[in-house]
Amino acid sequence: MKRAAPLLPTLLAGCNGIQTMTGGQGLESQGFNGLFTVFNVVTGLFFLLVLAGLAAAILRRRGSRGDGMADERAVDPRDGALTKLLVGWVVLVGLGLALLTIFSWLGDRRAVAASADPLVDITVTARQWWWQVDYGGVQANQGFTTANEIHLPVGVPARITLRSNDVIHSFWIPNLAGKQDLIPGRQNDIIVTPTAVGRYRGQCAEYCGLQHAHMAFDVIVESREDFARWRMAQLAPPPAPDNPLRQAGYNYVTTRECASCHNINGTNASGRIGPDLTHVASRLTIGAGTYPMTRGHLYGWVADPQSAKPGNQMPVVGLDPNELHAVVAYLETLR
Repeated sequence: MKRAAPLLPTLLAGCNGIQTMTGGQGLESQGFNGLFTVFNVVTGLFFLLVLAGLAAAILRRRGSRGDGMADERAVDPRDGALTKLLVGWVVLVGLGLALLTIFSWLGDRRAVAASADPLVDITVTARQWWWQVDYGGVQANQGFTTANEIHLPVGVPARITLRSNDVIHSFWIPNLAGKQDLIPGRQNDIIVTPTAVGRYRGQCAEYCGLQHAHMAFDVIVESREDFARWRMAQLAPPPAPDNPLRQAGYNYVTTRECASCHNINGTNASGRIGPDLTHVASRLTIGAGTYPMTRGHLYGWVADPQSAKPGNQMPVVGLDPNELHAVVAYLETLR
């Protein structure tokens, strides 16, 4: 026991953090956690009763004969009580199942009530191996596209429409809500109602190919005021280059290979194959959670994306040192 004690903090560490099912920072997650507790209590109680019945049966047995055959006995007056216990057991099992059914139904109704009037409309499209995130707006010019990062206002229900353009993926934010599959040719959705400000980690939960483990996304839950400011910043055009190095990077990104795959609002870059780069430098990670967003990692990704994430759809362009410096300098301004 003493040797196992140091391992307990390690085990408990999985119950807290930015990616844990027990976090309960979302209304849907709280409902699941409540159901999980009820199911554990009810089934645990029945498990203890079964063990108690097994112990009673062992103690009740009178022993065994030398030839291994059970002792022959006359009718035991305790058999009548045993029959009553069996009838009571059947009734208890029925009540337990009814209790679990009722709690499941109440949890489902609670989730439906919370999703009756979502105020944020998001479409997430899964790709190998990154996430395209489209925010809708009341008017056409109020929508925008980002990637691998979802911002949500605290306390506000968000309907996230889920699509896939290649294979089956699964959308999962353990701290906030349950899983939902993204299936090619089919549209699903999930309601997420965050209840606590913070940064959480989502993950593809369905094996989808070589880089499945590197298909993560960040979820930033913030106040309504901060969310509104972030949304306005995403709608704003990117800043113009303010020095010759950044101008050279702008010229390369918007007129060469990059422009064929990536979009940058207000420029000639209008590709739709790769992530939208309009505000790429404002994101927390590179490559769907592969690297944190730093200058060094940005250099490494632009220079050789296949080394960082083998099999992804971004080819090695083969920039010379001057071009690489210019491209990175320009991308760093896209906030």
